[in-house]
Amino acid sequence: PKNLHHEQAWRTPGILETDPPMHTAMRTAMTDVISPRGVRTLREQFQVYADELVDSVVDAGEFDGVTEFAEKFPLRVFADAVGIPRDGREANLLPHGAMNFSTFGPENDLHRQYFELGEPTRDWVMANCARENLTPDGLGAQIWQHADAGSISPEQATLLVRALLSAGLDSTVLAIGNVLRLLLDNPEQWAIVRANPRYVKFAIDEALRLESPFQSFYRTASVDVTFHGVDIAAGEKVLVFPGAANRDPDKWGPDADKYQVERQAGGHLAFGMGIHQCVGQPISRLEMDVLFTALANRVDTLEPTGPAEPFVHNTLRGSSSIPLRVAA
Repeated sequence: PKNLHHEQAWRTPGILETDPPMHTAMRTAMTDVISPRGVRTLREQFQVYADELVDSVVDAGEFDGVTEFAEKFPLRVFADAVGIPRDGREANLLPHGAMNFSTFGPENDLHRQYFELGEPTRDWVMANCARENLTPDGLGAQIWQHADAGSISPEQATLLVRALLSAGLDSTVLAIGNVLRLLLDNPEQWAIVRANPRYVKFAIDEALRLESPFQSFYRTASVDVTFHGVDIAAGEKVLVFPGAANRDPDKWGPDADKYQVERQAGGHLAFGMGIHQCVGQPISRLEMDVLFTALANRVDTLEPTGPAEPFVHNTLRGSSSIPLRVAA
């Protein structure tokens, strides 16, 4: 909720907190690194671990869909793709992301709780975004090539790698958990996906619409505007709720609160819109597509073994635990 035009930021502003022209250079570098062609090359290595992970949960029979599934996959494949060391990921990346996203909500007790948990991770994250600690063939190293070419500064390169880790992990973990929970709660929808795995992409988009990992965030008006009869002055803060827009019956119909994998859910706002639309969404979509396709090919039934526990956060929506049983 801080107005960065008038208040000091809690950290050096990165791609999320800046506008053109500063934003343009960083966005261009990030878009080049996360191009559709570049992302497609990641499918094979994502597939290897997806098969391994799905085999392990099938062998186990019963497992937690968050800690043993939704968290494990991005922590391995996404962080490998960025090129950061494996040691220390689980202890640092998840609490760091929860802290970052808490800045999009009010400074209440939850905000302070996540900052207390995340503060010790800042040095580890920044150190592992530096060039010398990244693998030479990862996405992080590709961002640093833009610094070498002079299109962004070395400080901006570090901030972009940090943005990749911050924005590409927690929201994907929560999205995977939300897809899994909705399929558990709607077994007839899982039957559709199981019978025809091409519906995996539809199941993911519908889950992103119905249970958006990013429920709300603040924006700052750049010009004076009257919006639906409300006067908003330049520089004022505006709180927007994409999670509510994604359930608007005027857009999605009278069954907007139902999970229907055959729905055409394209056009939802889970990734935002405009120049600040999530630049990492192709990777997030690829992760979920590979993982749930592997699940659909190996698992016949999904069955909850207890109630899912909510992940309580000012901005994010998901689960902290999803106990379930699967049968091959």
